[in-house]
Amino acid sequence: MTEQAEQPFLYVVVCAAGIASGVGKLITAAQERDWQVGVIATPVAMGGFFDAAAVEAQTGRPVRSAWRRPADPRPFPPPDAVVVAPATFNTVNKWAAGIADTLALGTLCEAAGAGVPIAVLPSVADALAAHPAYQDSLARLRGMGVRFGAAYNGEARPDGGRPGFAWERALDLL
Repeated sequence: MTEQAEQPFLYVVVCAAGIASGVGKLITAAQERDWQVGVIATPVAMGGFFDAAAVEAQTGRPVRSAWRRPADPRPFPPPDAVVVAPATFNTVNKWAAGIADTLALGTLCEAAGAGVPIAVLPSVADALAAHPAYQDSLARLRGMGVRFGAAYNGEARPDGGRPGFAWERALDLL
């Protein structure tokens, strides 16, 4: 068995939030902790929310966003853990409802059903986070064992700067 095959495999699910452009920080932190990483993005996230080519170069694997054909080989091994970062309002709600209409959501539904550890770093505006459906979704996913970091709303601080997104926190939650 090669050293690469002995490393645990982490799926990183990236959603369409402005902060997604920093996903390379999470990949670097995971690789420093000896994870192999494969990235699965929502279709909207693939529309320029992060640099897919840079992520592919960093992971050595294609970024996945679409279902593979049945005859195609699986491009990633089964996950040892999954991180969803940034996780949007839409993804959290659809996942909690069991909607698997994209590869990212189908992967999350399957991983949860298989008991794979999952950590989530939400990036949700305060007004959306206050919506009752979102609160119900958080409760349902937590009840399934999903671990959540503090929500990031991206709002500017009084000095005009924005708080950093705690990418590494996702790994700590696992």
